[in-house]
Amino acid sequence: MNVRRLIPATAVAGAAVLGLTTLSACSSSDAADGRSDGTLDVVASFYPMQFLAEEIGGSHVSVTSLTKPGVEPHDLELSPKQIGSLSDADYILYLKGIQPAVDDAVGQAGVKNTVDAASLTTLEDHGTEVDGHDDGDEHADDHDAEDGDGHGHEHVGADPHIWLDPVKYAEVAKGVGTSLEKADPDHAADYRENTAKLVAELNALDTAYKSGLKDTATKTFVTTHSAFGYLAERYGLTQEGIAGIDPEAEPSPARISEIHEVAEKNKATTVFFETLASDKTAATLAKDLGLKTDVLDPLEGITDKSKGADYLEVMKSNLAALQKALGAK
Repeated sequence: MNVRRLIPATAVAGAAVLGLTTLSACSSSDAADGRSDGTLDVVASFYPMQFLAEEIGGSHVSVTSLTKPGVEPHDLELSPKQIGSLSDADYILYLKGIQPAVDDAVGQAGVKNTVDAASLTTLEDHGTEVDGHDDGDEHADDHDAEDGDGHGHEHVGADPHIWLDPVKYAEVAKGVGTSLEKADPDHAADYRENTAKLVAELNALDTAYKSGLKDTATKTFVTTHSAFGYLAERYGLTQEGIAGIDPEAEPSPARISEIHEVAEKNKATTVFFETLASDKTAATLAKDLGLKTDVLDPLEGITDKSKGADYLEVMKSNLAALQKALGAK
């Protein structure tokens, strides 16, 4: 995993002890208990996990996200109250490796029904540059080797952005559905039905991406946030990240120079930025190269600036943006 601006471990641990001690008297680790209204009290770490819990859980769950809309999830800091509330949850759904504060707090909570979405699929190593190809579901593994232009791939580490690949996200959805069935067997049939519906929608989204990106003028796109490695590999594209997986990381002068060269050679038309981080770097690079800027949303949160009301709508907007930038025919 790439180096992030981690919250000091001592601060997190201290807050966790405070929160868990304060609320231990009313805590429970038994998911079968549920809330007073009969629903499961589900805590999700951030939006992609919240979406899964709400879509699969339906009317049988009450979902709370630890990450408020508009907050960059990588930088999340938890209050003692939030940390304490984890121990009262019936079910926790998080993605290990993307939010250090959450990883630490979940470990302290000790909730029986705790699900790490990263364990429900296979994570891969991605760097700032990720090459896609057209040989089905097989993915390239070596991102440290030189490509055909003689450029070395910057090795960053295990990429947590699995939800941006509809196929991997569907794998996670199936795992979440199974875990909810075990946590709340009385409503297992509904969870199975909701899971099947969501997986069908994700499969349709995958088909739309395959068709929409099959024939394009270029396969290379430039983005400030290297969140789209799985998407690039899935649909035969090349992601050229200005910086690393951390959206706030500053690119090196050498990387900026390389982006200039690659963008010109591959006839890139657009520099993508995201809604939850500054577009300053994208705007500067686009101006230098005479390119356009546009939003490619990593879907780490939904706000009033998002081009869609939920995951599926924003992913369709992302597809439209990629088709335009890549010159889809």
